[in-house]
Amino acid sequence: MSQGNAGTLLERLATGAPLISDGATWTYLQQHGLKSWQCPEEFNVTHADVVSGMARAYFDAGAEMVLTNTFAGNRYSLNKYDSGDRVRDFNLQAAKLAKSQASSGQYVVGSVGPLGEFPQPLGRIGQAEMREAYIEQVNALVEGGVDGVLFETLRVIEEAVIAIKVARNHSDLVVMASMVFDRGPDGFVTIMGASPEEAMAALTEAGADVVGANCGNGIDDMVELAKEIKRVTSGYTLINSNAGIPSIMNAEIVYPESPESMATGFAELAKNGINIIGGCCGTGPEHIHALANAIKR
Repeated sequence: MSQGNAGTLLERLATGAPLISDGATWTYLQQHGLKSWQCPEEFNVTHADVVSGMARAYFDAGAEMVLTNTFAGNRYSLNKYDSGDRVRDFNLQAAKLAKSQASSGQYVVGSVGPLGEFPQPLGRIGQAEMREAYIEQVNALVEGGVDGVLFETLRVIEEAVIAIKVARNHSDLVVMASMVFDRGPDGFVTIMGASPEEAMAALTEAGADVVGANCGNGIDDMVELAKEIKRVTSGYTLINSNAGIPSIMNAEIVYPESPESMATGFAELAKNGINIIGGCCGTGPEHIHALANAIKR
């Protein structure tokens, strides 16, 4: 197992100062040539300069932590592009590209999204198969030298627990887990109806060092969600906010929240004690620059 930079990253979180994460990967890649039908993870091999440039852009904007371009780098998601046999190749290369841009005090965390298939009895994949898919991806990220792993945009607690336990059993990395919540009539819940309290308790019990939420909401809702998460957990927390809810304009996806409009919300997240703050869909280096300035103020 790799020690990575886990101790250093946890020591950084222990200072209590908010750690600034990066913005969206897919948004950045789309702005730099990725087509809707292309595999984002394949860019690690075919467009290495774009992927390493993304890490550089986020670090330069003020991020202390960037995620690898591996959100859908598992065998099930890559099978949709006939690349299910390239898990190690894509994840290893993504980690190396991001690490090549990191200096002292800057961290690279492996991004791992859901497999796109629910575990039994909710879906078609057995839990053992799901576990093997996560082992394959985590091992490749460990080999690439990441400092931690973030299981993000998760919607099903059962899958999150499997993923966290894989990272715990197969690495010594910092393990983070982040779920998606929607605002319903009775408050924030996952797609399966789990409350923030239920979800954070399950993630923490499974062994996550950092728990939180990402995607699905703009900054105002994320500030409210963050308050609820802080009420139900005493551990390290993470919030990565979308730049609002997207709409289609002139056949393009447009996110309404500008860096300036998100800055106040970013500052509120820091005031509320969120440990890791970053952007999700629709955010870019300019949003992270605004975030860094808001935290400094």
